[in-house]
Amino acid sequence: MLETSPSTVDIVEALSIPPDLDFDLPNPEDEGMAEEEFLQKVDDVWKVCDRFDLQTDIWRGRILRTVRDREKHGGEGRGTGFLNWLKNREITKSQAYALIQLANSADTLLEDGNLDPNAINNFSKRAFVETAKADPEIQRLVSEAAQGGDRITRREVKQLTDEYTAMNSDLLPDIIKEKAVDGSLPPRHLAPLVKELEKLPEEQIEEIRKEVEANPDVDTVKQMTSTAKSLGKYLDSAGQVETLRDSSVDIEEALREALRLDCLSITADLVKQATNLEQSVGKLYTLWKKLGSIADRLYVETGASTPSLRSLLSCLEKLTSEVVEVRLDDGGDKIVRLRIMSDELS
Repeated sequence: MLETSPSTVDIVEALSIPPDLDFDLPNPEDEGMAEEEFLQKVDDVWKVCDRFDLQTDIWRGRILRTVRDREKHGGEGRGTGFLNWLKNREITKSQAYALIQLANSADTLLEDGNLDPNAINNFSKRAFVETAKADPEIQRLVSEAAQGGDRITRREVKQLTDEYTAMNSDLLPDIIKEKAVDGSLPPRHLAPLVKELEKLPEEQIEEIRKEVEANPDVDTVKQMTSTAKSLGKYLDSAGQVETLRDSSVDIEEALREALRLDCLSITADLVKQATNLEQSVGKLYTLWKKLGSIADRLYVETGASTPSLRSLLSCLEKLTSEVVEVRLDDGGDKIVRLRIMSDELS
């Protein structure tokens, strides 16, 4: 007879499925019930459904994993049996592997001792998924909160993640961390700053660190987060603009000048739109060539016996010829004309 370890029993009990989901919902027309009481009753039922949804998906993931592993062990090795099993139940491959990942994460959290099996009922489904995807340190913080009896939603996961990020990032000055600890500078404002700073070179990071250290308040943090975001956008976009690569423009010096004139956001938007335009021109040229090729093929297949098709081709010459002409409004008052010339550089 097989022995079942206590940890397995605990897990099964924690993820046991309620035998009955026939809830007694409050009457929405009951004027004698206070609004607070009505919302509480509805919320209680919602939490049970949320928990049930999470438990069901974990078990679905375990079932799918079992079917997949059976195929690996005794199947033909190509996974066709598993795929057919999914097809018969109208489950896509991506959905199946998402559920398997959820089951794997649940088992890891529970079996490694990072989460008490009974605490899983304190999670909403989305919060559990977010926790499973988080770094181990975040998982530990969230699990401790759940085991303490706290109801864990995505908001709590984000809050704990923000707090951990603020307390442990080397990119933030110590005075900022101290203010985060005493509550005078909410961590939720610091996490976005850290996220943007991680994208920047050391020189730009140091300038922003000095600013927030000199003015450790919410407004400065918000302003520096916006600045860091614009810096990242500028540096990323400037590196993608082909027109700038062969030019003599000093990108770093242009950046410093934009910062000095407090027009970084506009400058970043300029290079971003330049990137978009270059990409759009490339796509336009590709589509123009493709349209012309298709039109040529159709022209070969037509003749005097297909006047309507020939008429169609004639009308579309405005798009396939060297000068592309497009109306910008229904009345035809605004027309854009583009001359497409392609040069092969030796």
